[in-house]
Amino acid sequence: MRKAFTVVLSLFLLAGVVFASGQAAQQAGAAPSQQVVEFPRNETLYSSGTMWAPPSNWNPYTPWAVATGTIGLCYEPLFLYDPLKDEFIPWLAESGKWVDAKTYELKVRKGITWQDGKPLTAEDVKFTFELAKQQSVSLSTIWDWLAEIVKVDDYTLRFTFSDPRYQSWDNTLYTQGIVPKHIFEGKEDVANDANENPVGSGAYKYYGHSEDRMIWVRNEDWWATKLLGKKVAPKYIVDIRNSSNNVALGMVVKGELDLSNNFLPGIAALVKQGYVKTYYDGPPYMLSANTAFLWLNLTKKPLNDPAFRRAIAFAIDTQKIVNVAYAGLVQASDPTGLLPTWSKYIDKNVVARYGFKYDTAQAKKILADAGYKDVDGDGFVEAPDGSKIRLSVIVPFGWTDWMESIKIVAEGCKAAGINVEPEYPDFGGYSDQLYGGTFDMAINNFGSGLSNTPWTFYNWVFYHPISDNMPNGNFGRYNNQQIFDLVEQLNRVPTDDTEGMKAVISKIQEIQLKEMVAIPLWFNGLWAQFNTSVWTNWPTAAPDTPDYMPCLWGGYVQVGGLLTLTELKPAQQ
Repeated sequence: MRKAFTVVLSLFLLAGVVFASGQAAQQAGAAPSQQVVEFPRNETLYSSGTMWAPPSNWNPYTPWAVATGTIGLCYEPLFLYDPLKDEFIPWLAESGKWVDAKTYELKVRKGITWQDGKPLTAEDVKFTFELAKQQSVSLSTIWDWLAEIVKVDDYTLRFTFSDPRYQSWDNTLYTQGIVPKHIFEGKEDVANDANENPVGSGAYKYYGHSEDRMIWVRNEDWWATKLLGKKVAPKYIVDIRNSSNNVALGMVVKGELDLSNNFLPGIAALVKQGYVKTYYDGPPYMLSANTAFLWLNLTKKPLNDPAFRRAIAFAIDTQKIVNVAYAGLVQASDPTGLLPTWSKYIDKNVVARYGFKYDTAQAKKILADAGYKDVDGDGFVEAPDGSKIRLSVIVPFGWTDWMESIKIVAEGCKAAGINVEPEYPDFGGYSDQLYGGTFDMAINNFGSGLSNTPWTFYNWVFYHPISDNMPNGNFGRYNNQQIFDLVEQLNRVPTDDTEGMKAVISKIQEIQLKEMVAIPLWFNGLWAQFNTSVWTNWPTAAPDTPDYMPCLWGGYVQVGGLLTLTELKPAQQ
């Protein structure tokens, strides 16, 4: 047997919560103390790369702020979604179907219990959605197009929609955690409730947390073991918030981390040497998770000129970013920006007519044809009105891969005659510029993540309405009602109507590429590096291993992370 790791942790009060087994002390009002907590190494999964702040929230109604695993490990959705197979997996729901154009019938699985032993029924599901009527939470917008929910019996619901948004609805089915009515009906202000000591239906219960970690313990009475034959292998999950990627890299190599969902520089060499494993055993090593865009501020001259934006697209050597900034760990993006799992929605004829590739000569020609010339002989073009052009491209300081990428962006632009300099503000300054619309150019990928539908992608790229602060996408402030209407039209196409979706997406892509609204550069990796000294049978591309997304990021537990945990096997002791 491997020796248990002894973890010495300072117990403290954080938003009223005492770490780990100090919950009894919390109830008694005890002061913070110090305690040794031992986790048997052969029963514990150590992970990292999911949290950038101390855990302090376990409220599934505020998914952007919750601690790792809150949704997926503790609170579960109605369905899981497998992006690699593009299929929904009935979970808390036994089934769901549209019985007519505006009515969706849901069957809740019988025999499910909450972690406190009470039964989970249709009443809990109905309550989860209806609570959002009175609360300013992420789910509340669904009531703009959902009319009512009728409980047919204890395990059957009918959702009637005033204006069905089929794409958004399917996305909600696997992203919203269902909550217990008997606990949440007593909360007066759900939107601002940290929900300490969460009670869900999932495979893991809250064990404790501290400044640098979130700890879950296996729910030995998990309903899925009895009803589906599923059991998660690790008894404990300890998710660690590391100070840097280099620290995480060292911990993975030494076996102190079993799974890292950080970007780890130099990982390709370590894979070749057998220290760690990744989904692929060669380039690009990782699955693709989101698309990194070069956003252009369309409210500023000359970035408001589509020809100038198109010249920038041809000036950037994206393959150099792939090879130099990432050492082959990512893939260059398609001109549409759609992830590989959405490739069937790419209109290749539109891309052939309006797409782009790295071609400095073509970039120079586009500039010249549009009236941009180097008037003063300094090597950089002036605008057609003779004004000087000086632009910056920003990424947060310390994001080393992105920092390297914008050096290459600036280098390519300069070679084409466009004066661009990289800048590295701190994250606060970066986000202020990006969301406030004061930047020139910036790299961002925050809302382009993998989902069941490319509608989520386009809803981010063309987010509207335009406002002074734009934290949810469309950072360049592209204002075109035609494309806004197309995105809304796409949302109203049933998700099983692939041809209908393609028809709308083709129109979106034509405007996107003709206008060069933003420039997709590379597919960011689903960073997943694992050490097999304690846990084996990780998902990989090999035919004899599980084929799931091995990731515990928020939103990814229910698209592969949970099922990965059910497939793990202990290494030989």
